[in-house]
Amino acid sequence: MARAHAEVTRVRAHERGEFSHALADLEFGAAGPHPTGMLDENRLVDISLDETADSSGGGAGHDGLEHASAGRADTDSAQIAPLQVIPASPDGSTSSDEVLDAYSRAVVGAVEHVGPAVVSIYVGGAGEAARARGGAGSGVVVTPDGYLLTNEHVVQRVEEARVAFVDGRSVPAVVVGRDPATDLAVLRAQAVALPYATLASAQSLRVGQLVVAVGNPLGFESTVSAGVVSALGRSLRSRDGRLIEGIVQHTAALNPGNSGGPLVDARGRVVGINTAIIAMAQGIGFAVPATTAQWVLTEILTQGRVRRAYLGVGVRDRPLDLRLVRALGLTVTRAVEITGREEQGPAAEADLRAGDLIVGVDEVPVDGIDALHRHLSRWPVGTRLTLHIVRRTQSLKIELTPRELR
Repeated sequence: MARAHAEVTRVRAHERGEFSHALADLEFGAAGPHPTGMLDENRLVDISLDETADSSGGGAGHDGLEHASAGRADTDSAQIAPLQVIPASPDGSTSSDEVLDAYSRAVVGAVEHVGPAVVSIYVGGAGEAARARGGAGSGVVVTPDGYLLTNEHVVQRVEEARVAFVDGRSVPAVVVGRDPATDLAVLRAQAVALPYATLASAQSLRVGQLVVAVGNPLGFESTVSAGVVSALGRSLRSRDGRLIEGIVQHTAALNPGNSGGPLVDARGRVVGINTAIIAMAQGIGFAVPATTAQWVLTEILTQGRVRRAYLGVGVRDRPLDLRLVRALGLTVTRAVEITGREEQGPAAEADLRAGDLIVGVDEVPVDGIDALHRHLSRWPVGTRLTLHIVRRTQSLKIELTPRELR
């Protein structure tokens, strides 16, 4: 069959022994093996090994290479279905949607969705922001009226900042609230009708799932890196010593300046706020989960601060004597030992004493300080709870009402 710039020769497959091998030769005309030498007004180029093959036997596809119907395959012959060349546009280019694979489309879609809501955060005045290369960190706008999330360590020493958007706008922002225990802070940009991202309403991540980090590492604004969720439910200690639960570990590349930027899924929903990396490690990044970020945001917007219950005691971890564990029927082998108490605190009012061992809170076993913090972190302030303690060789239940930690 004639072509404008090329001639295709069909060659039969030759049987050799028990197997058959297919060979197709392309003979180029005077135009030579130039890529356009095989095109004829953007039609198909047929490369077939059996000139007697029924051209309607294979299922015609629209994604490039067509695959023959499985029902027509046999062990003695092979058939390569026609190769479809992606039609070029009048200017010679191809559609970007056609050349992108599924992975690229997912990443591009997520970035296009969340990118306009990601900001660079500059701590200092407008002049400093104009001179600075990059910002102190990153952030993401999560409401249309300008509230944004970032890391507390990005804005720990300031009350005001400036935020720069990808469209070139730079506006002042104020720190509305901060929570060092989760390394999160809430700012409000002084502007209206801002693009914003959506926080994932539930933690539906799975290990191996695609995630994308957007931020400003080392001053390079609007930098995108992709990876997968490596692990869920990690624990990370904050600057004030508390344990942050439910941390998302991922492989998206993070560098200084990514702090406070969003970690998003393929649908562009924020599933975490990037917070930390391990120095000298590769492919190990951490993000505070969106559920924690949503709780902190709600607390700050409704209460003006993150409220946490406290008992008014000094404590330390303490292993238990196994004989005591067996004698009292305890379910833990470690406890929280009270080393001191505030004179006017809830513990003093409930007559908790130095040397008492906390082994449970409201029938939930407690085997260390982190477990006690975990239980108290979201306990409603002013609501009574029951501590299960061991005093010398006695098992006791003591009720008290935690106060707000200030």
